[in-house]
Amino acid sequence: MRRFLLMAAMLLCIGVCCEAKADKAKKNNVVKPGIEVLRDNGFKGLVGKKVGLLTNPSGIDHNLVSTIDILFKAPGVELVRMFAPEHGVRGDIYAGGHADDTVDDATGLPVLSIYGKHRAPTAEMLKDLDVVVYDIQDVGTRSYTFISALGLMMRACAENNVEVMVLDRPNPLGGNKVEGNYVEPGFFSYIGEFKIPYVYGLTVGEFANLINEEGLNCGEKGDKEPLKCKLTVVPMEGWSRDMTYDKTGLPWILPSPQVPQAQNAIGYPCAGIAGDFSNDYLNIGVGYTLPFLTFAAEWVDAEALKAELDSYNIPGVGFRTIHYKPFFGAAQGKLLHGVQYFFTDYDAANLTLINFYVFQAAHKLYPDHNPFDGKVNRTNDIVCGTDKIRNMFSERFMVEDMVDYWMKDAEAFKALSKKYYLYK
Repeated sequence: MRRFLLMAAMLLCIGVCCEAKADKAKKNNVVKPGIEVLRDNGFKGLVGKKVGLLTNPSGIDHNLVSTIDILFKAPGVELVRMFAPEHGVRGDIYAGGHADDTVDDATGLPVLSIYGKHRAPTAEMLKDLDVVVYDIQDVGTRSYTFISALGLMMRACAENNVEVMVLDRPNPLGGNKVEGNYVEPGFFSYIGEFKIPYVYGLTVGEFANLINEEGLNCGEKGDKEPLKCKLTVVPMEGWSRDMTYDKTGLPWILPSPQVPQAQNAIGYPCAGIAGDFSNDYLNIGVGYTLPFLTFAAEWVDAEALKAELDSYNIPGVGFRTIHYKPFFGAAQGKLLHGVQYFFTDYDAANLTLINFYVFQAAHKLYPDHNPFDGKVNRTNDIVCGTDKIRNMFSERFMVEDMVDYWMKDAEAFKALSKKYYLYK
């Protein structure tokens, strides 16, 4: 009997250990991005076709092999040319720099710029192509040029009878955050091309399906007739809507210079609006090692700013004081004082309102430092998709004055976008 009980205990222990190992392995599974799913399926949809590729360094597999190199070597696939968005296909063009037509050293293929003289490919640039593949890591925020590049490519391909294939990647914010009003007439631009919220809660593949089917891709001015391209989305495997990027097991390759880590992608909507709102009123960590993760200035008392923000009891967000000197930018070499924010409950947090709560606190403490000062900041209005947010907020610098308008389209967009979900 004793021997039987001992063996039973050992078997139970082994079973528990095996189950624990299985659970651990499951948790450590790497999300399989679209490029890997495409490869595992024998490059279905590309074999026998002439292919164009719109990508940048973030287009990789989990072993850090570039999508460029994967498609260039793919059996039966003829990669003909590439299209360079902001920063270039190899990431060798700094922020704001125009890409030029060139030749890729590694493959010898021509690289045509769509972030210079042209923002959308011409008929000549698409000539002889059967399909254009898109593979760029998104950040889940509207004011980012890569989704604009995708939208304009889709429109051009529709006009020229060229297929589009989107290789899907995770939304680093997860798939449940939707914040901000729609872009309104008069405020469409290359950083606000679509009638969508500021934070849209979709992967780039879901987003492509949405704008293709709903006619939201109406050009930079929002005044063109909707067009549908022949679109294929290659979904990921293993991703779910509750997964921020740190849960994917994938390496993060910066899609642009000021988004070096996945946490900076989450910070982009939390502080990026303030960066555009203020003409360097507050430094948001750009120029330092914490882009989009801080709010600071020479004239700020860090302890006082933290205390004021703590008094708001902002759901899911906490602050600590910070002091630093930026290495470049308008505040280069100056000692700045302010706060760094953290998430105490990410699910409960409203990302974009962090910008406005910090402005509210700073204005209460330092009313003589006015970021508007009677001036109209067109860039901010374009980023917000309207001038109403600036007009409402600048009256008293109170979040309560603009929050209803800012969030007015979120629920409607959630209802609209759910039918395009590829993941639960």
